[in-house]
Amino acid sequence: MSHRMDRLFRLCFALGLALALGCGLSMAGTRAPATVTAQSSGTQGTAEPVATPVLTPTAYLPVVATSPAAAWQPSLDTTWQWQLEGLPVNTTVDAQMFDIDLFDNDASVVAELHGLGRHVVCYVNVGAWEDWRPDAGQFPPEVLGNDYQGWPGERWLDIRRIDLLGPIMRARFDQCRAKGFDALEPDNIDGYENDTGFPLTYQDQLTYNLWLAQEAHARGLSIGMKNDGEQIADLLPHYDWALLEDCFYQGWCEQFSPFIAAGKAVFAAEYTDTDITTAQFCPQARTLRFNAILKHRELDAWREACP
Repeated sequence: MSHRMDRLFRLCFALGLALALGCGLSMAGTRAPATVTAQSSGTQGTAEPVATPVLTPTAYLPVVATSPAAAWQPSLDTTWQWQLEGLPVNTTVDAQMFDIDLFDNDASVVAELHGLGRHVVCYVNVGAWEDWRPDAGQFPPEVLGNDYQGWPGERWLDIRRIDLLGPIMRARFDQCRAKGFDALEPDNIDGYENDTGFPLTYQDQLTYNLWLAQEAHARGLSIGMKNDGEQIADLLPHYDWALLEDCFYQGWCEQFSPFIAAGKAVFAAEYTDTDITTAQFCPQARTLRFNAILKHRELDAWREACP
């Protein structure tokens, strides 16, 4: 209770039951501002407060850890497959979890994998614009930044503009849920470390990444932390598992040991174009309890898993 309201209560008590009731009614009409998810436009109104924190494109307020009450969360030893190219998805691969593209797969693919006892992750690029996506025309020009080097047709996004990106990403996450996916893989959540064309800061990225976790959990989807090792301490309470690329080749895998300590699975992909072999990284993967595989960079169906 605030000091002001405490003084009111004491005054009401001193003046007697009648005044106490009157002040009680007055206090009952005083409500702390409701917390809402980030949008720079719109109003809070008079609705009851919701449990999600206030997140804005330009400011960050601390939040409590969020996790889905009923969403699937992979166990530490979950085997997995990652296929974004070379469609259709090869559903015969012996893996418990399949990570596949939102737009390139309809609900029947997800249902087929579920019928085989698999869980399915929805790949969504949340940090870069892709010119071939069906919703590419919905992105305002002001959120499109520098070209994403090495990935033709992609441009970095101004992730500070949750007011503009929010409706687009929410629609994508709604599609993930509607198609029956179990979890979400948000790609490019570390734009602040890249030459995006925008003056993105650590805090800008943290605000956006926390917002993504809230939106996934609100739809009953677990969410994986994709790379972004510098923000582990801030994001570990909010993300349900992790997916890493090239961490053995580049030597930073141990950064994600806190996920394992928290009982959250870590999936690691190494790529053949670095000439690394499973013999080189699988022993360390086993020690760390990471679920590691070797893939082609284009992420077709080929895969070599650690024994």
